Amino acid sequence: MNSDKYYIPYLIPAAILTLAFAIRLPVMMRFWRIDPNVRSVGGLLLLASAVFYFGRPDTLAAMNRGTGVPNFAAPVLYTLLTLFCASCLVMIIHWRGGDPRRVRRTSWTIGIVYSAVVAGLWTTFAFADVPVERLRDLDTYYANTPWMREHILLYLAAHTIACAITSVVTWSWLRQVSGWLRSGLVLLVIGFLLNLCYDTVKLIAVVARWTGNDLDWLSTYVAPPIAAVCALFIAVGFILPHAGEALQRIGTDYYHFRALAPFVRELEPLDTGSLRLPRRSPISRRLVQRRTRISDGLLRLQPYMDPEVRERALAEALGQGEAPGRAAATADAVSVVAALRRLRGGGAPAEDGTAPTGPAQAPDLVAVSKALRRSAVVTSFRARTGPADHPESVSS
Repeated sequence: MNSDKYYIPYLIPAAILTLAFAIRLPVMMRFWRIDPNVRSVGGLLLLASAVFYFGRPDTLAAMNRGTGVPNFAAPVLYTLLTLFCASCLVMIIHWRGGDPRRVRRTSWTIGIVYSAVVAGLWTTFAFADVPVERLRDLDTYYANTPWMREHILLYLAAHTIACAITSVVTWSWLRQVSGWLRSGLVLLVIGFLLNLCYDTVKLIAVVARWTGNDLDWLSTYVAPPIAAVCALFIAVGFILPHAGEALQRIGTDYYHFRALAPFVRELEPLDTGSLRLPRRSPISRRLVQRRTRISDGLLRLQPYMDPEVRERALAEALGQGEAPGRAAATADAVSVVAALRRLRGGGAPAEDGTAPTGPAQAPDLVAVSKALRRSAVVTSFRARTGPADHPESVSS
């Protein structure tokens, strides 16, 4: 039963869980003292990764050799697993929230109960007779051994109860959230349900030993891959809400940055004096700089914007079937083109130097930029008012 043929390396799930812990580390360092949710999630990920690091057969053998006690690593590993179970329940309690006193009282109760489980693990191991080192099939090999039998059932019961409660409570929250958080909770539910599958497989193998049957392969070869997949779902479940929102924000910033390029090209002759950032600058910073350049240009053009030009363009856009929002952006784009030509042509400000009030709301810069490039009304206005010099490109 010690064959490596179907052995799944525990370093893979351990590394995935460590990555999840590292991704959340900046948030944990910032809010560790003030947010118990951060502490509970951090503790859960740390203990989960420790279970897989310590669960490696090489690590188990090293602990046994170091202490000189055969199978001493078993209560160490099961203690870590039990603490992981307690951290799951504490996390659920803090996520649910409510009266702080009730939360503290429940957390303390969980701590006391699972501390008793840990004490029971070490007590039963102390009384058990386990002279033969078993690195991968200890649960089934000693399933009928007095005290070790209780030792195995104790950790499996603690793990099963914690995963069942966590699964049910997390499932009940799915209807209350949306977006990336919902996706993360779905993965967590799957991960904890797979943990229940892990416990079920282990229990079937142990009970089979009690009845004189041999289903050791379930515990030795089926349970470890299930545990590895559990780790994957749980780690990604914690990573996804934060990473997904960050990637979505970056994607949105990049889209807006690219979409504003026609607007920047249109206003480039004004030479507002804005500094151009290098391409290696964060996209969020480059987007802010691009918006600032546009705002500076619009501020300079404001005295030259003619409300009548905008109203005529708005009527023309609506007449061509454009939606009100898109028609408003088209009208703003025409107003910008007209003001820029008035300024570059040496014309006087609109209304004899009196700054017009302009639209009631600030324009949607992205929509106006799209209109500058795509709108037939803007193209028609350019054709009617004559050619103008337009730079072919703008620095990104």
